[in-house]
Amino acid sequence: MKLIAIVIFLLMYVLLLVFPPKRAYIALSAAAIFVILGILPVQDVFMTVNWNVILMITGSMGVVSLFIDSQMPEVMADKIIRKMPNVKWAILSLAFFAGIISAFVDNVATVLMVAPIAVTIAKKLEISPVPSVIAIAVSSNLQGAATLVGDTTSILLGGYANMDFLDFFFFQGKPCLFWICEIAAIVATLVLYVVLRKYKQPMKDVIDTKYNDIVPTFMLVGMILLLILASFIPNKIGITNGLICVGMFAFGLIRRYIITKDINLVTKALKDIDYFTLALLAGIFIVIGGITEAGVIEDFAKIFVKLSSGNLFLAYTLILWASVVLSAFIDNIPYVATMLPVVGGVATMMGVDPYVLYFGLVSGATLGGNLTPIGASANIAGLGILRKEGYQPSTAEFMKIGVPFTLSAVIVGYVLIWLIWS
Repeated sequence: MKLIAIVIFLLMYVLLLVFPPKRAYIALSAAAIFVILGILPVQDVFMTVNWNVILMITGSMGVVSLFIDSQMPEVMADKIIRKMPNVKWAILSLAFFAGIISAFVDNVATVLMVAPIAVTIAKKLEISPVPSVIAIAVSSNLQGAATLVGDTTSILLGGYANMDFLDFFFFQGKPCLFWICEIAAIVATLVLYVVLRKYKQPMKDVIDTKYNDIVPTFMLVGMILLLILASFIPNKIGITNGLICVGMFAFGLIRRYIITKDINLVTKALKDIDYFTLALLAGIFIVIGGITEAGVIEDFAKIFVKLSSGNLFLAYTLILWASVVLSAFIDNIPYVATMLPVVGGVATMMGVDPYVLYFGLVSGATLGGNLTPIGASANIAGLGILRKEGYQPSTAEFMKIGVPFTLSAVIVGYVLIWLIWS
């Protein structure tokens, strides 16, 4: 069964990369095969789906739909168009802005908030929004490891290593992941500047847009603040962040109906949710649960122990770079959850402080998702936005931005983590 699970898994990912318009159907079909063959028990299917992520995306999409309808993204786009000298600088500013937000808010929510502004700018300038949305997605993924609340992998690290919010800034008297991620972000942004050097189209004069409702903007800001505050709640339920986002969307729907008495406007907001992207993520979660159940990830973890025994630098290098490669194709949440105790065991066998290995694992797993369009939930969400706008970027088009951005950031993190924590 283990070999069959690997074959199905690899075939699914090849098809996902080759046939972007059919990704949701491919993932759900692979998930169904895992269940039909008995690799993943039927009773475990529900638990393998990360409902916190699904609910958070659903709620965020809904709130963003209300945000877009308020025309506030157009107002913000007008201001950016006036401030930036050309398209290149507009993309860079949005990507860097998204990265800063993503250090404190889940990457997917960040993409869903910032990408509509980029799409609006592209419409006003009559250019493709593809480069800007991809840049926003990869920048969001980069900063996910910066704080305890930036990404689920950081939350897993904090729980396993007993690190709190402030420990991500300074830990054991040393600069920690926040500062490493910020330096990596600066270097990666410079690389992005080179990649986007041909986007020199000047900004146009635009007529100021007026927003029609300020409340959705406050809802977005409120959602961000609640997600940050929730990170300090001890022993909270696993879907807390998802409930916050869905709850905020529900509030927006109720408010809209009370004000307008028009059920069609409520229906429109529900239709704006990208169910295709939600189905794709659910399918991938089930497949990852299947290969975990089959013992594939556990077997891979044992390989690390065998290959790196006795050499800390080799162990660190293998763990970080293997995490980068694997996270380009598998969800990093079950991978990190599986590898944290393995990494701790490697450190114990070597008699060394485990944190250099922990940080290498999390940074590699978080950044590796940027190598492919399906390597991270934020990428899938960004591509979902583009698909709704009628754009279907190829895998090569995504990797043209994602690969140099990721490799530059990973190399910086690889060097800094070793120098500071070895």
